[in-house]
Amino acid sequence: MLPTRRQSSLSMDNNITLYGASGHGKVIVDVLRSASNASLTIIDDNPKSETILGIPVHKTSDVDLDAIGNTIISIGNNKVRKKLAAQLKTNFVNAIHPNAVISNFTKIGNGTVVMAGVKINPDSVIGEHCIINTGAVVEHDANIGDFVHISPSAALAGNVTVGEGTQVGIGAIVIQGITIGKWAVIGAGAIIIRDIPDYAVVVGNPGKIIKYNHE
Repeated sequence: MLPTRRQSSLSMDNNITLYGASGHGKVIVDVLRSASNASLTIIDDNPKSETILGIPVHKTSDVDLDAIGNTIISIGNNKVRKKLAAQLKTNFVNAIHPNAVISNFTKIGNGTVVMAGVKINPDSVIGEHCIINTGAVVEHDANIGDFVHISPSAALAGNVTVGEGTQVGIGAIVIQGITIGKWAVIGAGAIIIRDIPDYAVVVGNPGKIIKYNHE
C-alpha cells in the first residue's frame, strides 16, 4: 500500500540526498528548506555548478551510492527518474511544500515531490517518483501512475487516470473521468476531452494526437 502524506514526510527531519543538480533540483531544495531543517546533500553525474542555493554539489563518482540514505531523485526527465529508481538501493522520501493543500484522504508514493500552491483532493492516489508542480490541481479520485509529471498550473478534474511516465504540460486541462495512457505527452495548454492512448503526443483545444512516441 502507498504511504499516506504524513508517513511520507516523516523522514524529512533526517539527512536527505538529492540526485540531480538542475533547475528542478533547485526548486526541491527550496521546498525542503520551507518544510524542514533537514541536512541536504546534492550529487550530480556532471555538475554544471559548484553550489545550488548555497549547498555544495558533489560529483556522483566521488560518492558511495550504496551508503546514501534518504534520497530524492531531483531530475525532471521521467525516463531518467525511472532508470535511477531501479538502480539506487536507498530509502526514497518525499518533498512536500507546506503551502500545498493535500487532503488527509490522499495517498502519495515514495520519492514524489509536491510544489507550492498544489491542491490534491480526497481519495486521489499519487504514484512513486512523481512531480506535482507549482499550482497544479489534482481533483478527487484521481489515479496518477509512477514517474508522472503534472506541470505547473495543470488541472485534472475528478476521476482522471494518468498512466506511468506521462507528462501533462503546463496549463493543460483534463476533464472529469478521462484516462490518459502511459508515457504520453500532453502539450502546454491542451484541453483533454477524450481518452488518450499510450505513447500519444497531444496538443491543442480540443486535444488532438499529432504523433506517437516509441516505447
